[in-house]
Parts: sequence; C-alpha cells; structure tokens
Amino acid sequence: MRLVLASASPRRAELLTSAGLTFETLAVDADERPRPGEAPPAYVRRLAGEKSARALDLLLCSMAEQDIVVLGADTAVVLDGEILGKPRDDEDARAMLRRLSGQRHEVLTGVSLRTVGDEMGLVEATSVWFAPLTPDAIAWYVSTREGGDKAGAYAIQGLASRFIPRIEGSYSNVVGLPVAAVADLLQKLRGGRPG
Repeated sequence: MRLVLASASPRRAELLTSAGLTFETLAVDADERPRPGEAPPAYVRRLAGEKSARALDLLLCSMAEQDIVVLGADTAVVLDGEILGKPRDDEDARAMLRRLSGQRHEVLTGVSLRTVGDEMGLVEATSVWFAPLTPDAIAWYVSTREGGDKAGAYAIQGLASRFIPRIEGSYSNVVGLPVAAVADLLQKLRGGRPG
C-alpha cells in the first residue's frame, strides 16, 4: 500500500520518517478559514478530510493505481475555545504569545486517512502549559521568526521549548501529527495488519 502525505509540512514528514514509515508527499491547498459557529474539533477534522480528499483526487487523475492511502492533517492551537492560527505578522505573533503566557491551551490535530473506498479519521487533543512570559522574552522569541508560520506562533520542538514546562498528551501532536494515533488508524485500515 502506497502512503501519501497530503502536506508540505517538513515537521509532519520528519515525524513519519522518525516512526519508520515510508511515504511520498503531495502538498494540497485548502481554505483554512473556520466556518461560522464551527467548533475547533470539527474545524480540524473537516480540514484534514478536505486535504486527504483533494490529494486522492489529484493522484487518481494522474494514475490508474488504486492501492493508495492518503494522510491529511490539520493542527490548531485553541485557547478559551478560540482558534489561534498562524500569525499574520510580528504584532499578531506577540499578541498570541501574550495570550498564551501563563495559560493552559489545547493543541488539536484532525487526521484523515483515505483510500478509494474508505475514510477514517480522528481528532487528537494535547494540553500544553505555557510559563509566564515577560515582554522581553516575547520580543526575543518573535525576533527569531521561529513561530512565524506555526499555529499559535510557537514551535514546541524548537526555541519555544524553554517556555513549556508541561504537556499532557501526545508530544508529536503538538509538533503537528499524532504519530501513534496515525499508526493505529493505518493498522485498522489495513485490516489489523501492522507495517
């Protein structure tokens, strides 16, 4: 079975590689704006499904091979029920980090595994605690540009790790893909066969 990651995210690719999974990548675009009244878990699950469906359509248009599994994923940082996406600019990043400072928030990742005849998915949640951040710490971190293209304006696997004393749940989920949950879904999709 051929696994295709419907993402250009180097973090997701690194996580899959570290877990020993062989895959290809096919980046697809999706409108990442939440729908009016859409709850964060429904939002990430919908986007993951849209990405896997779009990638599978593209693959089937270009080849007759049907033995394909497409993995779509979308990650959001959620604070007090509000989705914090990627920051628009440095001021937006500073504002997000001020809000996260000293607070617990959730990281939600929607996962979709799709074949020609089936789709399975889930939403993984991880709680993340931020230490209180001084204005100087926020200014320094924003100046590094590390969080500029990340949900919530931070990267747990990088410099921001110094601000995060505790998480509850999957670490890889906070990076961008709950690897154990993906492996479990893959096994179910294959009828219980590991690999």
